[in-house]
Amino acid sequence: MDINEQVKAELTPTGKLRAAVNMSNFLLVTGKADNGDPSGVSPDMAAEVARRLGVPLELVPYPNPGALGDDADSGNWDIGNIGAEPQRAKKINFSAAYCEIAATYMVPAGSPIQNIADVDKAGVRIAVTGRAAYGLWLENNIKNAELVKTDTLDSAYEKFVADKLDVLAGLRPRLISDVENLPGARILDGQFSAVQQAMGTPKKNIEASKWLAAFVEEAKASGMVAGFIEKHSVVGLSVASAA
Repeated sequence: MDINEQVKAELTPTGKLRAAVNMSNFLLVTGKADNGDPSGVSPDMAAEVARRLGVPLELVPYPNPGALGDDADSGNWDIGNIGAEPQRAKKINFSAAYCEIAATYMVPAGSPIQNIADVDKAGVRIAVTGRAAYGLWLENNIKNAELVKTDTLDSAYEKFVADKLDVLAGLRPRLISDVENLPGARILDGQFSAVQQAMGTPKKNIEASKWLAAFVEEAKASGMVAGFIEKHSVVGLSVASAA
């Protein structure tokens, strides 16, 4: 892929690539490198972009996706690896997804809720991490049930248990571990959404956003994304379809 000077200027205004990373996504950030930097599929994708640009990489960690998205127009990062949702697209130009994570529901023991279609009903209370990508999806799509929003995955689970809520929304890989801690709880079949993990750049970077979109398609088609998933032994993460 050719890189013109405009693309490089937009992505490396400081002479390096500053890549924002969502540290709360336990599938995309799975460990730490020897130098203390986060490691995983997301940092590897950023490193490949930096390699192609021929510049050093600086990873800019954020505690959650909401903080990362809020900072899009601050000038603190050049690319951001984050779930693509309409609320975030107001500040960020996204590529298509490079990988997907299934999002579904868990219900407590004895729940009358049997399938995903039963969830969006009046009187149903759903615990959810409010500013996660799947939380934003629910905000856009749930019409009748009540969303009980928290700041973190852990606090959503704790709220679900403590307040005896009807449903816990989350990423399937996380729910698989949560359900082990709650006797009789069940994970519903299927998914209400697949979180689309994409690469983004601030709205002002027009040429760079086109280049990133093409890079992501090449990374999927070439097997690069699949290779990163295999390298880090991530379960629950799949390569997204071609745009």
